[in-house]
Amino acid sequence: MWLDITVRKAAFVSAYEEERLLAEAGDAGALVGFQGRVRGQDGELPLAALHLEHYPGVTEDEIARIAHEAAQRWPLTACRVIHRVGRLAVGEGIVLVLVASGHRAAAFAAAEFLMDYLKTRAPFWKREEFIDGSSHWVEAKASDDAAAGRWEAQA
Repeated sequence: MWLDITVRKAAFVSAYEEERLLAEAGDAGALVGFQGRVRGQDGELPLAALHLEHYPGVTEDEIARIAHEAAQRWPLTACRVIHRVGRLAVGEGIVLVLVASGHRAAAFAAAEFLMDYLKTRAPFWKREEFIDGSSHWVEAKASDDAAAGRWEAQA
């Protein structure tokens, strides 16, 4: 499986990344992508930005581990993960997950698996900045943990 993982501040262009993945994907019949974006409203007070921090090297290694686990579960031919860090304004892309496989079911499942684990296990720290200037660190959500936990039952 071709695998490319990037953690960076710069924005990504989905169409470019899809073409890049397809050039490496071989005879893949399915390409599934997910792009996460900064929401403007996640509570009572509107968000101005999201700050993401990571532990360089460790974060990329953990994402690679998760991607290799996905490739053991489903017949993937290629996988591309981009996760941004730094200050991201409302509407900006945070994460891009692209998965190629021979068939759609495997590609959909692998992309969902990757996102569930990125959301709960990848070493990122998020701080929400609100329009009034206040901010707080984002805590883990039980619903995200439950989503990731269902994959453990399927292992």
